[in-house]
Amino acid sequence: MAAVLGLIIGVVVGIFLQPDIPIVLQPYLPIMVVAALDALLGAARSYFERSFSDKVFVISFFSNVITATLLVVLGNQLGVGTQLTTAVIVVMGIRIFSNVSAIRRFIFRG
Repeated sequence: MAAVLGLIIGVVVGIFLQPDIPIVLQPYLPIMVVAALDALLGAARSYFERSFSDKVFVISFFSNVITATLLVVLGNQLGVGTQLTTAVIVVMGIRIFSNVSAIRRFIFRG
């Protein structure tokens, strides 16, 4: 519950303060958001499955964001940035939809 509350507070603060994103990070921000969303929905799924661990969530959150970003940075360095970006988005998208599906099944099953 603390993670969801923190997310809501972060979104509200971000909307009102409108922080500046460094130019260097701007191309990677969409990848970071998708990776963070994957970790958040994975945490929600594990919460519904009664196996949530805050330590695992924090490690998963940061490792997802850092790994996805580093893959895209590596792709840019190798000259195949768009292909690796697409690959990361596809993999994270599959995971996101899988987690949403599991959450939906849990909610409607009761």
